[in-house]
Amino acid sequence: MSATNRLDIPQMISQMTLEEKASLLSGNGFWWTKGVERVNLPPVMLTDGPHGLRKQRQAGAGEDHLGIHDSIESTCFPTAAGLACSFDRSLMHLLGETLGEECQAEDVAVLLGPGANIKRSPLCGRNFEYFSEDPYLSGEMAAAHIRGVQSKHIGTSLKHYALNNQEHRRMSVDVRVDERAMREIYLASFEGAVKGGKPWTVMCSYNKVDGVYASENPFLLTQVLREEWGFDGFTVTDWGACADHVKGVLAGMDLMMPATGTWQDEALVKAVQAGEVSEALIDQAVARLLTIIRRYLENRDVDALYDRGAHHDIARRIARESMVLLKNDGNLLPLGSQSVAFIGKYAANPRYQGAGSSLINASRIEDAVSAVKPVADIVFAPGFDDAGDENPVLLYEAVEAAKKADVAVLFVGLPAAYESEGFDREHMCLPKQQVGLIEAVRAVNENVVVVLHNGSPVEMPWAKDVPAILEAYLGGQAVGGAVVDILFGAENPSGKLAETFPHELSDTPCYMFFPGDGDTVRYNESVYVGYRYYDTKGMDVLFPFGHGLSYTTFEYGNLRLSGADMPLGGQLTVEVDITNTGAVAGREIVQLYVRSAHSGISRPIHELRGFEKLSLSPGETRTAVFTLDSRAFAYWEVRIHDWHVEGGSYEIQVGASSRDIRLTAPVTVSAVRPLPQHVDMDTTLGDILALPGGAQIIGPIMKGFETLADDSAAKDEGSAAIFDAIARYMPLHGILSFAGGQVTKEMLQEIVAMLNR
Repeated sequence: MSATNRLDIPQMISQMTLEEKASLLSGNGFWWTKGVERVNLPPVMLTDGPHGLRKQRQAGAGEDHLGIHDSIESTCFPTAAGLACSFDRSLMHLLGETLGEECQAEDVAVLLGPGANIKRSPLCGRNFEYFSEDPYLSGEMAAAHIRGVQSKHIGTSLKHYALNNQEHRRMSVDVRVDERAMREIYLASFEGAVKGGKPWTVMCSYNKVDGVYASENPFLLTQVLREEWGFDGFTVTDWGACADHVKGVLAGMDLMMPATGTWQDEALVKAVQAGEVSEALIDQAVARLLTIIRRYLENRDVDALYDRGAHHDIARRIARESMVLLKNDGNLLPLGSQSVAFIGKYAANPRYQGAGSSLINASRIEDAVSAVKPVADIVFAPGFDDAGDENPVLLYEAVEAAKKADVAVLFVGLPAAYESEGFDREHMCLPKQQVGLIEAVRAVNENVVVVLHNGSPVEMPWAKDVPAILEAYLGGQAVGGAVVDILFGAENPSGKLAETFPHELSDTPCYMFFPGDGDTVRYNESVYVGYRYYDTKGMDVLFPFGHGLSYTTFEYGNLRLSGADMPLGGQLTVEVDITNTGAVAGREIVQLYVRSAHSGISRPIHELRGFEKLSLSPGETRTAVFTLDSRAFAYWEVRIHDWHVEGGSYEIQVGASSRDIRLTAPVTVSAVRPLPQHVDMDTTLGDILALPGGAQIIGPIMKGFETLADDSAAKDEGSAAIFDAIARYMPLHGILSFAGGQVTKEMLQEIVAMLNR
């Protein structure tokens, strides 16, 4: 160990043979990198996260990546679906620090996570591991998570890069997506995490992107990740995602996991010997790997311990700050002195995590039935089981309990078999027996609170009939205590939805295209994902993006901008005052959206560009401050393959959700740079007239058209409008058909040359 620290990496590489260097680029067993004893390089461990440490006990045949075999006890925190609803960067950093402490205690060098994939469809079986449908929110949450873990000198592995938005055929599916959607939605989430968090490693996905496996994709692994975003760690395949190790190394893939024997190493050596791969490229990949390994070893705390009880308390805090109060008619919550019935299996046996590679062996599980005992006397009835069939006895007991209580709290959600890594959901419905339970209880008690344990949105045909709904998501091992804290008012709910809840599956933007045909999926909805689709279309939704209620109320006022005009390459400061106008302390998530208020390229009606979470005592006023740069107004322009800001009018929107905009203010933004103009014989006359100098250059040959237009206007206004539209959208070459021989092809070619000059 100490010898490793004394050796610099170039010297270590120079001492290794080609075979030794090639061997380092593939795993040792399921979870370890290889070591080279001769140069005092030890192996280090990478293991699953992202919301807890899944370090498996067994070696050899007992190791897997799907959570099948047992692992050590560790703290199970809420999954990303709930964490993102906190909109709280500091809370995410705390989560990361806590995870890092457990990794140090267990000698784990890299925690595999977080997942920054976009929630394209509610059906994706792994959505519980992902943050949001919005790339800005996802990138901010992932970056804070990464910074927290790595503050403890433990690496993270940002995953699954990229466009892994479904589990169906995930190892073979080819994702076809337009350039704008790729950049503005799917890559932007990772960009924010890489630039803001600087992860030690990035894990590629299984799927293909435009015909090329992510593990062999130089555009993703080298051009975008390293050259554009400045990533300086090592890349690693998802477990089993390597299709061709040689192609992977050439593309920028550093570490293939897990071990597959020696044949991949031998193939890489042969490729170097044959001149297909340069040894310098191998050295570069090895250097990246060794840099991260050394960073961990130099900061290894061999005496590290952690307090399980304290970590459980942190898990409870994080869970309650991530829950979302969706509905609270008549201020039914918080509960007081009423008699209360807890109904539903999940009150005593909570759904607190998803299945698959992130499955944590929780150090302790806190259920609501146990957690409520110091707070209130309640009656419990399980109401249902997960067998799939309605149980008349359980239903009868639940209804009788509901009849005798002032308030019935129903704990329902999705069984473990409904959502997991490896497969997607087939629908958005709760199990029929749970829906029947809700309806039966509501028939005998009008004071119903529904607590949801689920990893992604569900349809709620019963929502209009119940006064209160609390979204707990998969809240980790302390979820029961956190729910009790919210229900009885020890904690004021402050979470807001990081994804839209549509009324039904057929409302979703990718409904017609998910999960694709065979091994091809086309993202035909383009940039219109989540609220970008629903809000632009003006479609009614069950609960909008950013929605969440509180036990207090907040007033928004005094929106002010640092200027009415944002100069070229400058910044815009936005400030807004938030006042707690209720009787209890609370936290408000203030959201800033930007809307393009001028005619230009087709864009979503607005996009999230900032958020701040403020803690406020009753009567207190605080100011939320946002700083926007040109990127906040930009879209991806395919003509220049880069971000571009259209000059013109924009609207700053500040609100409590994407559908609850409280204040707006206009701002004019200067274009960062003019787009290159290219004219040919197919360019329309209207587009030419819109170009700088276009009207002067093309004016002489338009005179005949203007005369015709004047004649048409004199006869009929409708005819003039038709003529104007035809002329405006006529290609330049069309003039030859209507100029009566007065214009030649050569004349038009000269005009094209002048315009392009």
